[in-house]
Amino acid sequence: MTIRVLADARRELKEAVAYYDGLQPELGRRLWQEIDEHILWVSLHPEVAQLRKGGYRRVNLRVFPYFVAYMVRGDVTWVLAIGHTRRQPEYWIKRTKDAGL
Repeated sequence: MTIRVLADARRELKEAVAYYDGLQPELGRRLWQEIDEHILWVSLHPEVAQLRKGGYRRVNLRVFPYFVAYMVRGDVTWVLAIGHTRRQPEYWIKRTKDAGL
């Protein structure tokens, strides 16, 4: 399974890491590591997470208040957002159309 990360999702990850690094050294690295672990899990088990209205799936992180939203198209898993759980739900959903998904 190939993983592709949309540029907006990559930006969200970098912003979140910078924020947590500003709070405490190494905290951003721990966030990045947890997201990497979840993306790896998604690549191995893409169909396990609940399919949501809009055709996407989402896995919540265990430690940090973030989620990974993704879609599976053929043999490619598209990471659509690295979102904070307290943001407006599906603020990023327009990205699916912009990316042609």
